[in-house]
Amino acid sequence: MTEKRPEPATAPTDLAQGAPARTPAQSADPTRAKRIVVVMPAYNAAKTLERTYHDIPHAIIDKIILVDDVSKDDTVAVARQLGLDVIIHRQNLGYGGNQKTCYDAALEAGADAVVMLHPDYQYDATRIPALVGPILDGEKDLMLGSRFLGDPLAGGMPRWKYVSNRFLTIMENRAFGLHLSEYHTGFRAYSRDLLESIPYRLNSDDFVFDQELVAQAVACHMRVGEIAVPTRYFEEASSVGFRRSVVYGLSTMKVVLRFMLHRLRLRRSRKLADRSQPTR
Repeated sequence: MTEKRPEPATAPTDLAQGAPARTPAQSADPTRAKRIVVVMPAYNAAKTLERTYHDIPHAIIDKIILVDDVSKDDTVAVARQLGLDVIIHRQNLGYGGNQKTCYDAALEAGADAVVMLHPDYQYDATRIPALVGPILDGEKDLMLGSRFLGDPLAGGMPRWKYVSNRFLTIMENRAFGLHLSEYHTGFRAYSRDLLESIPYRLNSDDFVFDQELVAQAVACHMRVGEIAVPTRYFEEASSVGFRRSVVYGLSTMKVVLRFMLHRLRLRRSRKLADRSQPTR
């Protein structure tokens, strides 16, 4: 079930302070505008959705899609009141399953760049122009909004979560050959080419979906970057508990192991295969 709304007119904006005004979807080819679609994988986000929505720089966004994973609160009602495109799952498909629907819908809507934003108001949505800019300019395929380029502890991140995030990030940097400050963010942007080049539908329906997608991007030689994004921890914001975090951490380690075995050609993985190449 999908709620449609008229597409808003776009207007010029600055992607960086002091930069000349440009259309939101301007690319290396100035004769063709690029479409930016924001997707929100939602579950019980009624208390924070409106605040998240109002921080989005709407002048540069072509469409906002919210996928509701059978929320028990008024998430759908709030989303409809805000005029969002709403897709409602008939049954709970999990965080990863929600994102699969998000990206399918964004590609179907003609997105050239897709911003994934948690609707829990933890991440600063006003940073979308800076996040998506390198993708629009053709410099990156995946951009991450990193809390660790700032001070996440000052934003209220629990210390145990800080330590576990740092440990997993160090491990992933060594495996992927990157030098990122964080992989575990709920604020990301993808190019259309990336989403069409990796088999994300084969990924987990659980929280480790995000890390599987990063591993796929690296395996397909996609360009990855990051920007600093302030974060906020507060009572209404969603947060994975300690027990689920342990499961998530172990699942992330399995993703890294699978990636290393694939790279060394010791055990090839269908999940890490480029769609443009034949799968063996």
